Amino acid sequence: MANAQGFASMLLEAEQTKAPIEPFTQLAPTISLEQAYEIQLAYVEQKKQAGHKVIGKKIGATSKAIQNMFNVNQPDYGHLFDYMLYKSGDTINIDQLIQPKIESELAFVLKEDIKGPNITPLDVLLAIDYIVPAFEIIDSRIADWRIKFEDTVSDNGSSGLVVLGDQRLSIYDIDLTTIGLNTYQNGELIEMGTGSNVLGNPINSAVWLANALQQFNVPLLAGEVILTGAFTSALPIEKGDHFKAAFGQIGSVEVKFV
Repeated sequence: MANAQGFASMLLEAEQTKAPIEPFTQLAPTISLEQAYEIQLAYVEQKKQAGHKVIGKKIGATSKAIQNMFNVNQPDYGHLFDYMLYKSGDTINIDQLIQPKIESELAFVLKEDIKGPNITPLDVLLAIDYIVPAFEIIDSRIADWRIKFEDTVSDNGSSGLVVLGDQRLSIYDIDLTTIGLNTYQNGELIEMGTGSNVLGNPINSAVWLANALQQFNVPLLAGEVILTGAFTSALPIEKGDHFKAAFGQIGSVEVKFV
C-alpha cells in the first residue's frame, strides 16, 4: 500500500481540482481501518501545514439511516477546519464542493478538554459549554460516493462544511433523547427525527468519539465544536436549495446554496 502521505495528497488534489478519485479500497484492497485513520491524520497534518486550524471534530454514521445509506455498521470521525465554518442564514457557493449532501444534527461546544481513555457520559456533560443546532455538509473526494468504511475514514469522515445556529442552550436544559427535528427543503417538510436516533443519545456519540480518538492520542480541546451525528439521512443539495432544521426549544439553523 502507498504511504499515508501519498494517499492524503491524492485527497487534497481531488479537493482542489474537484476531480474525485477511485476508492482507496479498490486502489489498495488490503487497507485496514487503522491505516485509513493514519491517512486521515496525514491529511489533517497537510492541512495544518497549509495554514488551516482544527476547530473541532465530527462524528459520522451514528444513525441507522446514515449507516444504511452508506452501507456501514459503526460510527467514524473526522476533523473540522476553520475554513469550513458558516453561520445560520449564510449563503454557500456550491461550486466549492464536489458532491455534497446535508445532515441535520446537534453541535456541542466544549469549555474543557476531554481526553480518553475511559471517558463516561458524565465526563462529556461536565465538559460541554453549550449546544447549538447545526448542519453538516458532507462531501466525498471519492467518485460517486462509492465508499466503503475505510474510504470515508481516510477521506476525513467525508467532511465538507458546517453551519452553526445562533441560539445557544445549556446541556442541562433539555432531554436530548426526546428533542424533535423537522428538516425543510425549500419550505417543504422533508424529514423528521429525534435525538434518540443518534446512538440512543447524542451524548453517547461524543463519548464514543473521545474514546476512539485515544487510539491516536488526539484530544478534544476546550473551544472545539463536536458535530454529534445526523438525526436522519443525508439529503442531496442542488443550486438554489434552501434548508432549515428546527430542533424545538434548541432553535433552528438554515442555509442557502447558490
